[in-house]
Amino acid sequence: MSYAIIQSGGRQFRVQTGDVIDVELLGVEAGKKAVFEEVLLASDGKDVKIGDPLVKGAKVTGEVLESERKAPKVVSYKFKRRKGYHRTVGHRQKHTRVKIGEIKA
Repeated sequence: MSYAIIQSGGRQFRVQTGDVIDVELLGVEAGKKAVFEEVLLASDGKDVKIGDPLVKGAKVTGEVLESERKAPKVVSYKFKRRKGYHRTVGHRQKHTRVKIGEIKA
C-alpha cells in the first residue's frame, strides 16, 4: 500500500493511488495531467522516505477531473453593538478536483 503526503496551496494531503482530492485552483484544464513535486513523505508499503523538507526526486501525478469547482460559501459577519454597524461578506474559494494516478518515490 503506497501513499504519500503532498503539499499544494499551503495545505497538506495524504494521498494514495485512486484518491480524489480538491486542491486550490491549479490552472490546468480538465483531462490534463497535474504533477505535484512537493512530496513531504513517501511510502511504498515497506520503506518510508521522509523529506528534509522534501523527498528528492519524488513526485505524484494525477488527472484533473474538474478544472474549476467552487467550495461551499464562507460567510463573515462583522457587528458592533449599539452603533448600528453590521456587515456581511461571503466568499467561495475555487478548487481543482484531481484523481491521483501514480506515486514515484
